[in-house]
Amino acid sequence: MTTLLKKVSHQFRVHFDSTPVFVRSPGRVNLIGEHTDYNEGFVLPAAIDKRIVFGIAPNENHVARIYALDKDQTFTFDVNDNNFSKSSLGWPNYFLGVIQQLRQDGYKIGGFDCVFGGDLPIGSGMSSSAALEGGFIFGLNEIFDLDISPLSMIKMGQRAENEFVGVQCGIMDQFANIYGKKNHVFKLDCRSLDFKYYSFIEDDLRIVLCDTQIRRSLASSEYNIRRDQCSQGVSTLRQYDPTLTSLRDVSLKFLQTHQNEIDPIIYKRCEYVVEENARVEQACESLEFNNLHTFGRLMYESHNGLHTKYEVSSPELDLLVDVTKDMSGVYGARMMGAGFGGCTINLVESGFIRRYKKQVTRVYQDKFGKTPSFYVTKIADGTGDNQI
Repeated sequence: MTTLLKKVSHQFRVHFDSTPVFVRSPGRVNLIGEHTDYNEGFVLPAAIDKRIVFGIAPNENHVARIYALDKDQTFTFDVNDNNFSKSSLGWPNYFLGVIQQLRQDGYKIGGFDCVFGGDLPIGSGMSSSAALEGGFIFGLNEIFDLDISPLSMIKMGQRAENEFVGVQCGIMDQFANIYGKKNHVFKLDCRSLDFKYYSFIEDDLRIVLCDTQIRRSLASSEYNIRRDQCSQGVSTLRQYDPTLTSLRDVSLKFLQTHQNEIDPIIYKRCEYVVEENARVEQACESLEFNNLHTFGRLMYESHNGLHTKYEVSSPELDLLVDVTKDMSGVYGARMMGAGFGGCTINLVESGFIRRYKKQVTRVYQDKFGKTPSFYVTKIADGTGDNQI
C-alpha cells in the first residue's frame, strides 16, 4: 500500500463508517501540441505517476460528503438538489459539475462519502482538474454500477469543466486521464478522437517538470481570449473557403496568402496553431525512428511559438527553457499547459538530472530570487482501481 493510499484510507476511516472503493487518477504531461486541442488539432500527451487517490463509498441517504485531505476541508451537498450553486472553496465545483452532467445524461446516484488527496501539484499545468473529474466519475461509476463508457466519462468531464466550472478546455486532459498507457504517449486527433500510441520507454530518459512557483493567475481568462481569437481567425478565413470549420483545416500557405485580411494579433495566434499541428506530426515521425534529437528540437520550436506568437509564456518560463539549450543531457524543453506560469517539460538523460537541477536552480535563483521545484515523472496508466 502506497503512502498516499494509506493516508486516504486512514482519513476515510476517521470520517466515515463504511468500506470504500479506491481509485487512482493521474495527472498528465503533454510533450508537444499546446493550445491545439480546442482548435480540433493534434496533441501528444501521456498520463504520469503523479496522481489523486479517491476513497469513495455509497451511504444510506441522499447526501454527498466529500473531504479534501490536502486542504482539510469538507463539503456537503444534497445529490438531489436541482439547482447547484458554485462553491467559494473552488475545488467542490468540479464535483458539482460532474453530478450535474450525470443528471443531464439520465444517470441516477444516491448519497456517497468521499475522501481524496494527491501528490499532483495544483496549478502547475499537470491537469489536476481532469484528474479530479476523471477519478470522481470513475468512482461513481464503480459504486453505483452506472456502466458509463470510457469515452462518455471523458466527454462528461470536459462538459463539467466547460459548463459548470467555466473553463473552456479542450478534450485532451480528460482523454489522457482515462486512456493513458504505461510506457506510451499517444497522438490524439481532437476532431475525430482517433488516437495512436507511440512507445516511449524511459530507461535512460526522464520527463522532468520544472515548476516556476508562479501560479497561473492569468491562465483561465487568457485561455478563453486565445480561444476566441482563433475562432475570429477561422471566421475571417471562411470568407475565402466556406468549408473551413477550424484551424485544423488551414494550411500555412493558405493562411499566409490571406495575411493582409487578418488582424495582425489574430494572424499570429493562427500561425502558431497551424505550425504546432505540423510539429506534432513531425514529432510522431521522430518517435517512430527513435530520433530524440529531432523531437527535442521540435519542443524548443514549440516554446518559441508559444512565446512570440501565442504570447502565453512568461519571463520565468522563458528562462527555464533558455538555460537548457546548451546543457548536456537535455534533449528538449518547453512550457507546458495554459501558460503564464506553471511548469516547463524537459527531456533529460537520467544521469544528468542532478546536474540539470543544480544549474537551473542557480540561474533561476540569481534572476528571480525563487527556487524552482522539480518533478521527475514516469509515464503511467490512466484512471483505474489498480496500481494504486
